[in-house]
Amino acid sequence: MSDHPAGPPHDDPATTTGAAASGAAGSDAAECADPAETADTADTADAAGRAFRQLLRGLRVWDVELPSFDPEAAPAEPLPLFRQWLREAAEAGQPEPHTMALATADAAGNPSVRTVMLHDADERGWHFGSHRGSRKGRELAARPRAALDFYWPAVGRQVRVAGAVTEAGPEESAADLHRRSTGALAAALVGRQSEVLGSVEELARASEAAWERARREPEAPVPSWTLYVLEPDEVEFFQGDARRRHVRLNYRRSERGGAGGWERELLWP
Repeated sequence: MSDHPAGPPHDDPATTTGAAASGAAGSDAAECADPAETADTADTADAAGRAFRQLLRGLRVWDVELPSFDPEAAPAEPLPLFRQWLREAAEAGQPEPHTMALATADAAGNPSVRTVMLHDADERGWHFGSHRGSRKGRELAARPRAALDFYWPAVGRQVRVAGAVTEAGPEESAADLHRRSTGALAAALVGRQSEVLGSVEELARASEAAWERARREPEAPVPSWTLYVLEPDEVEFFQGDARRRHVRLNYRRSERGGAGGWERELLWP
């Protein structure tokens, strides 16, 4: 193996001349730069950075009275507790408590995350919908596992869910879509989710046509719309504490978990 780095021979005059010219041009550009302007730009960037960090440090966390949580009184399975916590978050005034972060990964393991809406949570799992051709749909086809995260700052609570994801059948997927609002149907009819968009005007035209059809045909079919069900093998409940003594109760699927198949364990915060 050669000891020299790959590249043109050292005695190539054209290369040497080109490199020298490039170096000279770079040197000339550096000499032409206004030192005062460069310093002003750096000062502005530093000031913006300091202001941003000051903003972050000044933001309050859980500036409300937080509820207590006794993990010893928690049910044997996670679903009843999840339903209770979502209801309590809604009653506490938490906006959109049914929204959640959905994390997936592509075939190479590259992760992506977005916020979606929970459609249901039952004995089968946590339900959400999307187009099969969307980015999350393609990633779930390649790697049918996902993680969910619910965060409800009004009560200082978080729920994390992870497990395998399956597709519901066409009939159940269609029923799920048509139970939702006219706007949800219109958005599904627009389709092409995650594809490159030419302009906002193009989106406006497609959306207007989709809204008209959704109002005219409330049962309009959207073959690509798919209901997904995440069957959890782990569900963690996090109750925040103002003194940072957070309570974390984790449910894990296990053959030793008895009839319900769940084991519970406390985690250090």
